[in-house]
Amino acid sequence: MNQKAVIPADKGWIEKDIREFPGSPAARIGDGWMLITTGNLKEGKDNWNTMTASWGGLGVLWGRNVAFMFIRPTRYTFDFANAASLFSLSFFDTSYRKALEFCGSRTGRDTDKAAETGLTPLVFEEGKAAGGIGFKEASEVIVCRKLYTHDFDPTGFLDPSIEKNYPEKDYHRMFIGEVLTLKVYQGV
Repeated sequence: MNQKAVIPADKGWIEKDIREFPGSPAARIGDGWMLITTGNLKEGKDNWNTMTASWGGLGVLWGRNVAFMFIRPTRYTFDFANAASLFSLSFFDTSYRKALEFCGSRTGRDTDKAAETGLTPLVFEEGKAAGGIGFKEASEVIVCRKLYTHDFDPTGFLDPSIEKNYPEKDYHRMFIGEVLTLKVYQGV
């Protein structure tokens, strides 16, 4: 599916240290949700996809600030995440809840999520975030460089009730990325 073409991010986006991320990451991700976006714009303006996620986190690993997210192999974003070196996590205020619900319940295989929701995809062209894809309407965008992936193995579930999350046996792949920057919109 051809996705809405991205536009260059304007100068209103400033880089901040990830340690200045506002609020509790658990609340922002688990309750507020985020859009995971990844792709390779060098291969074409529409070679990207986004999906809603409420599982993930921020922390420190290997002496680096990291973000981690999870994608099932059945999701359209999965192949984009595997192929790309960057991924972003975009956060929105509550007025965008319906857009996030839409992006979590439709596939980019046959739906242009940005066009359907009115979200405006953008690409950061300069600085640490160069090549990262986010959304103009987001309040924050975290751009990460992929460091590690790992597939969940159900034999490692120590609590048997976890298995109920996988009726189709489509176990997530974990993606860990080094946080390159936190982009915050301050206006032009």
